[in-house]
Amino acid sequence: MTSRGIAQAAALLAAARIERRRLSRLPEACRPADEASAYAVQDALHERLTAAGWGSPAGHKIGCTTPVMQRFLSIPNPCTGGVFAPTVQHERGTFRHADLLHVGVECEVAVRLAHDLPAERAPYDGRAVAAAVGACMAAIEVVDDRYEDYRGLDTPTLIADDFFNAGCVLGAPVETWRELDLAALRGRMTINGVEVGTGQGGDILGHPLQALAWLANALPPRGRQLNAGEFVLLGSVVETRWVEPGDRVEIEIDGLGSARCAFA
Repeated sequence: MTSRGIAQAAALLAAARIERRRLSRLPEACRPADEASAYAVQDALHERLTAAGWGSPAGHKIGCTTPVMQRFLSIPNPCTGGVFAPTVQHERGTFRHADLLHVGVECEVAVRLAHDLPAERAPYDGRAVAAAVGACMAAIEVVDDRYEDYRGLDTPTLIADDFFNAGCVLGAPVETWRELDLAALRGRMTINGVEVGTGQGGDILGHPLQALAWLANALPPRGRQLNAGEFVLLGSVVETRWVEPGDRVEIEIDGLGSARCAFA
């Protein structure tokens, strides 16, 4: 993909997000043809949104790391996007429903890094990335279906546009997470007090830290790495649920606590 095509695609994606317009297929001349091109567009999109006052990415989300989400989106492999700092809330969040086009929520295991994972030391496995994790937490990912028909869009375009991310609520950090069996932890989500889905940590690539290792190995070819202070949403153990104005969402993961959000 040419630099001109990358810039054109990033400009179109940025304009659609800033103006809260639904996105249809990108023009063929600037549509990323593969995941490498998609991530190049994503990086350019982040630069444009930061320049437009959206702040800087503070963390990462990984999508399609669980069978339930791979089936839901018909995408068989993990994909990643950025999470902008102003969209991150803690423990109890509130979002304006009208600020989003078609808002959904997901039940996630998240980590906060205490140490860098240098690109030059890749490839990483689950044990290696575990040494860099300072805390784990329960988290709600807020996603936005910004598209005229996301099922009709190609996966590279979804990746280029941060794979639906619109923000998150991070639960209280658990620094004693090494005492827990992350793969065995059960997660559940309720909306307005009604349970809407459950899952467990092992649904995330067999173990949540395998998703972190995947990202640590995926970034170096893009000239990037995971750094201390960043957080990573590792994947949803519950299928995306779409919410209405006034809805109250709570997720809880055994041993990691809970997170809540409301849609005003």
